[in-house]
Amino acid sequence: MGLQYQLKEGNYHLYDLSTPASKVTGEHRLRLKTDAVAIAFDRSTGALHEHGSPQRIHSWAIGTRRRLRAAGAWDSAEDIVVVSGPLPVDEINKCLAIQGYCRSMFKRLSTLPHGKLPTRARTTQ
Repeated sequence: MGLQYQLKEGNYHLYDLSTPASKVTGEHRLRLKTDAVAIAFDRSTGALHEHGSPQRIHSWAIGTRRRLRAAGAWDSAEDIVVVSGPLPVDEINKCLAIQGYCRSMFKRLSTLPHGKLPTRARTTQ
């Protein structure tokens, strides 16, 4: 399934690109509309687990950590990281498309621009 986030009118829209585009709007099926996005992944490998609305993803992470600890997998439980907020759309989409990319994004998180601010065109002099 090809999923892709787009920023429209201040909200993140998650489209399913594996569905045919609408003949009326030209858009693919909308799967989610949210004002912020959360991504859950493994800190050590960068493997993506879940993405979507922050409330759902944080809830998923709490439940998953609880189950892992109950099974004695304390290290695996502590390895789950959730990043949420107004993240840049291109970074979110790279996390979906490139295996392990979340780890790279996490390392650069403090330097990433606010996801909802327009990017300025760079001029070369």
